[in-house]
Amino acid sequence: MLTKIEAAKRRLQGVAHITPVVTSRTLNKRLGAEIYFKCENFQRMGAFKFRGAYNCISRLTEAEKARGVVAFSSGNHAQAVALVGKLLKTKTTVIVPGNAPATKIEAAKEYGTTLVQYNPETESREELAEAYVEKKNYTLIPPFDHPDIIAGQGTAAMEMLEQTGCLDMLLVPCGGGGLLSGSAIASKGLCPDCRVIGIEPELGDDATRSFYSKTLQRVNASATIADGTRTPSLGKITFPLVLEYVDAMRTVSERAIIEAVQFLFYRMKLVVEPSGALGLAALLQKAVVPKKRIGVVLSGGNIDAKTIHTVLTTSS
Repeated sequence: MLTKIEAAKRRLQGVAHITPVVTSRTLNKRLGAEIYFKCENFQRMGAFKFRGAYNCISRLTEAEKARGVVAFSSGNHAQAVALVGKLLKTKTTVIVPGNAPATKIEAAKEYGTTLVQYNPETESREELAEAYVEKKNYTLIPPFDHPDIIAGQGTAAMEMLEQTGCLDMLLVPCGGGGLLSGSAIASKGLCPDCRVIGIEPELGDDATRSFYSKTLQRVNASATIADGTRTPSLGKITFPLVLEYVDAMRTVSERAIIEAVQFLFYRMKLVVEPSGALGLAALLQKAVVPKKRIGVVLSGGNIDAKTIHTVLTTSS
């Protein structure tokens, strides 16, 4: 799988942004460690999802691109597929929940995709997408459970390690596990001693429970503010990869997530969505014990007005 990530990195060269790594002396002093933030909030369309979507769609045949693709997403994958479709002149249809963040949905519309809303409480996004595959012969581009998606997402960690050198620990947000499994594979391939820890909200702890029980668990309709992690479970592909390559899973409270977004905003001048701030939340909550050199993937920065207002008006 490491070779697939390396190939994805070559494919993305000159297309995806090489996002910066930033630090905070205030935070380093507070935690007694060196913290390095990989700013995927500065990636094209504002999140790491661009990497996987481009890697996957660019590998389709010309006939497949001409027919079109369909995806389902709560926001960032929708934007990524829409943007890649625009770049590669491929028709895209994205199935989104009715409660998806407005900012993410509007951005996807601007890229030219066709949006289909559904009710997550009564309808299955997978079944709706499959209907498009069967009726219109579209190619399904899933948000995380696909080898090419995982390989593309893994380029974020590979790129980071090239920028920072080997780290003692890497903290990665976890929703469906595409970013986490790809990052873990890249990390173990380049720096075998780097301890990779997946972070998810307490209100959506399916991956953590799956990791420790070794049985796939689900959390339906999670109410976490970290909307990008509301995926009900890890995937058929990502679950075994997480078990094989990830060292530990940890959960964080809603308050810790809000505190992390506030710290990034006020102290580091970074706009990061709640899902993207999970690694810092784990450090602030002391859900992980800091080692000397710690990498934190800030997975995205697409936050809508309602959420940022809630975050910034919540007292710490």
